[in-house]
Amino acid sequence: MIGLIAAMDWLTGTKIPVGKVAKLSFDWLKEHGRGFFQLLSRLLQGLIDGILWVLQSPHPLIIVAVFVGLTWILQRSWKTCLLVLAGFLFIINQGYWKETTESLTLVLSACVVCMAIGVPIGIAAAHRPRLYAWMRPVLDLMQTLPTFVYLIPAIVFFGIGMVPGLIATVIFVLPAPIRLTHLGVSSTPPALLEAVTAFGGTNRQRLWKVELPYALPQIMAGLNQTIMLSLSMVVIAALVGANGLGVPVVRALNSVNTALGFESGFIIVVVAIVLDRMLRLGGDK
Repeated sequence: MIGLIAAMDWLTGTKIPVGKVAKLSFDWLKEHGRGFFQLLSRLLQGLIDGILWVLQSPHPLIIVAVFVGLTWILQRSWKTCLLVLAGFLFIINQGYWKETTESLTLVLSACVVCMAIGVPIGIAAAHRPRLYAWMRPVLDLMQTLPTFVYLIPAIVFFGIGMVPGLIATVIFVLPAPIRLTHLGVSSTPPALLEAVTAFGGTNRQRLWKVELPYALPQIMAGLNQTIMLSLSMVVIAALVGANGLGVPVVRALNSVNTALGFESGFIIVVVAIVLDRMLRLGGDK
C-alpha cells in the first residue's frame, strides 16, 4: 500500500509539461514566423473579400438564380431546383441574406483551401502507404481535438475576424478530403492499372485517365463533407469575430433569446439542406 501511495505521488508530482511545450512552441512560431503569418493572413483575407464581393454585389435574386442554375447542371432535377429556390427565398424572407452570404463565404473559402491541400495529399498518401500510416494518427487528432482549442492559436497568430475562423475551420475539416481522396485513389481496381501499364501508359496518365476518374465520386463526397463540416463551424467561428449566421446564434445565447436562437438556427439548417441537395451525387432524376 505504501508503495502504491509513493508511486501515485511520483506520478502526480512529475507532470508531463504538455501545456508548457505547446505555449513555448506557439511563442516561438509567433516570434519567428510573423512575416509568414502576415502574408498568409493577407492571402486568405483577399480570398474572403473576393468571394464576399461576388455574393453580395449582385441583387440577391440574381445569386439565387445562379444557384438554381448550378443545381440544374449538377442534378438535372426540377424538384431539387425547386427546393433550392424555396430555401433561398425563405432565407431572404427572414432577413438573413447578408449573414447567409457571409457564412457561404467562409464555407466556400474553406472548400477552396481544403480541396487544394487535401486532394494532392490524399493522392500522395494513396501512392505511399507508409506516408498514410504516419498521417493517420495526425488526422485522427485533428478531428477529435475539441474545435474550441483551434481558436486559441488562430487568435494568437491572426487576431480576430474571418481569417482565424477560416483557419480553425480548415484544420477541423481538412482530414475529410484527405481520407476520401485516399480511399478513392487506393481503391482503383488493379486490373485497370495493369491495363494502362500494358499499353505503355505513364504514371501521370495512370493518375489523370484512370485513378482520378475512378476516385471522382469519393472526391465529390469529400467536397460534400467539407461543405457540411465547414457549415457546422459557423457558430464556433463567430466566437473569434467571424461574421455570418453564427453571430445571431451567439447573440441569442448571450441574451437567452429563444426566438432569435431558433430563427437563426433554422436558417443554418436550411442552408445545410440546400447545399447538400445541390452537391449530392445520384440525385432524383
